[in-house]
Amino acid sequence: MAGTTEQVTGTAERHRLPVRTLVSASIGNAVEWFDWTVYATFVVYFSTQFFPSENEALALIGATSTYALAFFFRPLGGWLLGRFADLRGRKAGMLLTILLMAGGSLVIAVLPTYEAVGWLAPVLLLLARIAQGMSLGGEVSNASAYLAEIAPPARRGRYSAFFYISTGTALLAASLLGVLLTNVLDDDQLESYGWRIAFAIGGLLGFVGLWLRRSLSETDQFEENAAKARAVKNPLWLTVREHPRAVLQLCAFTMLSTLSYYTFFSALTPFAINFRDADASDVFVALSIGTALFVACCYPFGALSDRFGRKPQMLVWAAGIALLIVPLSFLVRDNLGSLIVVFSTGLVLYALLASIAPAVMSELFPTELRATGIGAWYNLTVAVFGGTAPLVITALSEAGHPLWFFWYVAVAAVIAFCAILTLRETKGTELR
Repeated sequence: MAGTTEQVTGTAERHRLPVRTLVSASIGNAVEWFDWTVYATFVVYFSTQFFPSENEALALIGATSTYALAFFFRPLGGWLLGRFADLRGRKAGMLLTILLMAGGSLVIAVLPTYEAVGWLAPVLLLLARIAQGMSLGGEVSNASAYLAEIAPPARRGRYSAFFYISTGTALLAASLLGVLLTNVLDDDQLESYGWRIAFAIGGLLGFVGLWLRRSLSETDQFEENAAKARAVKNPLWLTVREHPRAVLQLCAFTMLSTLSYYTFFSALTPFAINFRDADASDVFVALSIGTALFVACCYPFGALSDRFGRKPQMLVWAAGIALLIVPLSFLVRDNLGSLIVVFSTGLVLYALLASIAPAVMSELFPTELRATGIGAWYNLTVAVFGGTAPLVITALSEAGHPLWFFWYVAVAAVIAFCAILTLRETKGTELR
């Protein structure tokens, strides 16, 4: 795939974006989120295939608990696979993460049912999901480090944007696949084999990504610091001892990033349908429009950060969420126009951070600790706040206070804003 050429404002210099390399580095994240979204989308159809079908409610609880449990293996994957990438290279780490994800998806696609092998079926499902959870933890740190390390200092934001362009595209693709299969197949066909098609497609996409990544070159940053990384003892402890401020800053803005992601890509849909009587198809249309805007904004926002800085952009994001998240919740109603405003506003705000998150995280840690530091602390924060978000909103809803969740996000935004104020500006600087 040919690169694209962009003109740098105010100079005669022309820079050629290595589009094939950027797509190859980012495709793992796309595959990861495609598979995770497919699981959430089709769980109602395959839950009774892996758990006793006599009680559909318990079967669904079992399947969703497996989904949630895998979430908490992300920090372990981030730590182990991040350290692997710091020792063996970014390319080796990215090949391993996408292999784990693709393999896990294909395994799920061909797993025997509970009726065939009894309790071995849910055990095998859990093992496949654990592999995928660990893979996702490693993918974020390894691909983020790779994108940041291959980027020219003046264009790190642009390169970083490809990471979440892939995420948004994958979420759209998985949602559209769900719409396609649910319209083409009836419920019996979806429960029998339709869900297997979705997982098989995810697995095949993973092997396409593996094929693309095989030709990636290792980063100069890693090569120059490989010996130093091998000499590091107790790297996780070292991130806390030598870089405590970076760890706290990463956890603070990741907390809000995770809650922003969960709110607009997950929580708003059932909130709109169950509490505001919104039409399900209108919600899907509004979410799709918002997601498309999110994807479209990532690259321009990445370029914006290269020109005006990461810190101002992050402050606008945190302040915007703090001020608008509660008012936006009141706009959620049975009206397509209002829903489009809510999803579009929230996801465009989120794109301000998502577009530059890999760059910002990579700029916090030195090369020999970069993948370990991001992998461990980013994924621990995601597990704590993303993993508990469904429980928090369910508990608040059952208590009769579903709107309190949005105040919870607003408080997180204030905390993130204060932490971002302590960040140093890193646009155009060399990585440590």
